[in-house]
Amino acid sequence: MALPRKTAFPVEKTRRFLEPGPLVLITTAWKGRRAIMTCGWHMMLGYDLVGTYIWEENTSHALARRSRQCVINLPTASLLDTVVGVGNCSSAEVDKFERFGLTAQQADEVEAPLLGECHASFECRLRRAHTNDDYPLFVWQVVRAHVAARPKWPRTVHYRGEGRLMLSGDETSRRRLFRPEMLEC
Repeated sequence: MALPRKTAFPVEKTRRFLEPGPLVLITTAWKGRRAIMTCGWHMMLGYDLVGTYIWEENTSHALARRSRQCVINLPTASLLDTVVGVGNCSSAEVDKFERFGLTAQQADEVEAPLLGECHASFECRLRRAHTNDDYPLFVWQVVRAHVAARPKWPRTVHYRGEGRLMLSGDETSRRRLFRPEMLEC
């Protein structure tokens, strides 16, 4: 295999390569207020733990801190323009459910609503918040999961920076190369 030729690259654009996770829509609610935000900065921390970066200036930050709950909703390619639109406006100024025609559905374990149009919705409770001058990291424990039966592998939306998005696509299996105990999830 030929080695790729590498050149200097701006560190602030690292996300183009290391942010492969899908964009999600996080819903929050507290004392009659609700919000939706588009989030690309999240990571799995365990089988049922998810870390999210929620900027203090977002309405969702205050609602998440106060309620200690959220729903992480997984949109698919059919919601691409909605995902971008939700990220371009503030819940403090507009009801995003109404503006984007999103269906709020009652959750089983938390007060924040599920988004009916999304392929999956994960009800979460706050396990820990790490907020300091550098980053507001929320660590969520998924307490209930709702996932559409089909398609099994939905086409998700991934942000690459600079207004460019990628849709998940081709899949391949290397199941035969894995040790059996590594196939649990």
